[in-house]
Amino acid sequence: MTASFRDPGAWERDYLQRGRLWGGAACDLPAIPPGSRVLEIGCGNGKTYTSLSGKGVSVVGLDISPSAVALCRCASAEGAPLLVADAGVLPFRDRIFDAVCAFHVVGHLKAAGRKDVAGEIARVLKGGGKLYFRDFSERDMRYGKGTGVEAGTFLRGEGILTHYFSESEVCTLFSALHPCALETCTWSLRVRGKDLPRAEVVAVFEKLG
Repeated sequence: MTASFRDPGAWERDYLQRGRLWGGAACDLPAIPPGSRVLEIGCGNGKTYTSLSGKGVSVVGLDISPSAVALCRCASAEGAPLLVADAGVLPFRDRIFDAVCAFHVVGHLKAAGRKDVAGEIARVLKGGGKLYFRDFSERDMRYGKGTGVEAGTFLRGEGILTHYFSESEVCTLFSALHPCALETCTWSLRVRGKDLPRAEVVAVFEKLG
C-alpha cells in the first residue's frame, strides 16, 4: 500500500457489516459501442459492472474497498478484471480506455481528491473516449444533512462523505474534457407519507484529440 492510497475506511466497514449494499440490475446504462474497453471507477459489489459486462464491452472494475471487490468478483465471470486501487492514482498507462464510468463515486471525496480523480480520468481516456458521470445534485433532499466538512460536502452518521454538485461545478471539475451532455435529473422519493426530492447531475464528457 502506497502512501497515496486512501484509506477505504467507512466503505470497507459498511461492506464488511452489510455485504451487498446495492442490489437489482443497473438501469440507464450508457450506450457504449460493443468492443470498447471500459473502466468503472467504484465498482462496489458489481451492480453496474455485471450489467456493463453483458453489453459486449470489456470492463475493468476498480474500487478502494477490498470487500467490495471481493463481492463484485463473486458476482462476475471467472477471471473478471477487478482490482483494489485508488482512483486518484490509477494503475494504468495513458490513453488506454475508450470510456470511463464514474457513478456516485467522485462525490464521496473531498475537493482535492475529486481533482485528483478528474485528472486521472482525463489521463487514461483515449482521444475520442468518453466519461460517463453521475453524482448527487445540490438540489437533492439530503443536501445539508450531516456535518459540514467543506462547501457542499457533508459527513453523515455512517462515516461516509457526500458532496453535492452543481452543473457548473461538474464542468469545472472536468474542464480538461469537452462536455457533450449535462443535466440535473430529478425524481420523488416517498418517505413517511411525504414526497421528497432526489436529484443527480448526469453528464457525458469527451476527450478531444
